[in-house]
Amino acid sequence: MDNSMSRRILILGMGGLFGAACARAFRAAGWDVDRYRRGSDMSVAARGARWIVNAMNPPATADLQRELPELTQAVIAASRNSGASIMVPGNFLIYGRQPAPWGPDMAAAPVTQRGHLRAEAEARYRDAIDRERAIVILRAGDFVMPGARNTLMNRVILSGLSKGYVTALGPASVPHIHADLEDMTQIAVSLAETADRHSGFLEVPYPGARFSAQDLAAELEEQLNRKINLRGYHWGTDALCAPFSVQARQMRANRYLYKMPHAVDDTVFRVLFPDHRVKSLQRIVFEHLYFRGMKVVPQGQAAREAPRLAAHGQAMLTQTIL
Repeated sequence: MDNSMSRRILILGMGGLFGAACARAFRAAGWDVDRYRRGSDMSVAARGARWIVNAMNPPATADLQRELPELTQAVIAASRNSGASIMVPGNFLIYGRQPAPWGPDMAAAPVTQRGHLRAEAEARYRDAIDRERAIVILRAGDFVMPGARNTLMNRVILSGLSKGYVTALGPASVPHIHADLEDMTQIAVSLAETADRHSGFLEVPYPGARFSAQDLAAELEEQLNRKINLRGYHWGTDALCAPFSVQARQMRANRYLYKMPHAVDDTVFRVLFPDHRVKSLQRIVFEHLYFRGMKVVPQGQAAREAPRLAAHGQAMLTQTIL
């Protein structure tokens, strides 16, 4: 089934961060975007689609060991039945404690339940390749988006900014990779335009912005013109909440990752997008301050982009009803 001329995309998990950002990016690029309704027939929903973007996560209360493999198999079956290619956002959990840089040539060695499940899902996608479709993993670090309250950046790292401090999840000098969703989903659109010209499996590590909590605090000080302190995350609180909170259990399970320096092998990315410049720490900080009302918009480029940022922020406020 040849869907190569279609401009239709089916997004699973469009109420989440990546799914909502993808919907905006693809619509802006002129694609017809459809939202998958959980529980409906995925193969029927995917008819006529060129791509299935699987941004869906099972509910927090779900039996992940059962539901995540079932979701993966449903996506693969829908792809085979419809002829649509598949795009999936990936993370760094599959690498476990292996030292960076991480990339397509590194074997999976997960150390957490979610890491194992993600690695198994990716193995299923690899096994599902054929001559008709492309399967793409777009791998990235923690998402950042200024208008989204539930990113780790807004929910934890910058939660004390109004009180003059930044929260470090690990050693303050250790750099981590952050994926700006506006920037990353532009890459997703570009991949959708071309990656299905050849069948097979493609893993694309998105380099993102690499910075430490110290770097972040220093840039905040520069733009706010005042002292910003560093504080460590209260892991003890998560220990107390873990029996009752899925989020606390996930944070504790991933704690090892925040102690490690992050880096990716971006060779594939640079071959595909040699002229692309990822959004800088300076720009990320400016956008977060702008949305918090903590930065007077300067003259020049930032002033010209302010209306776009305001519109983008309004879109984030309505992400769950797209």
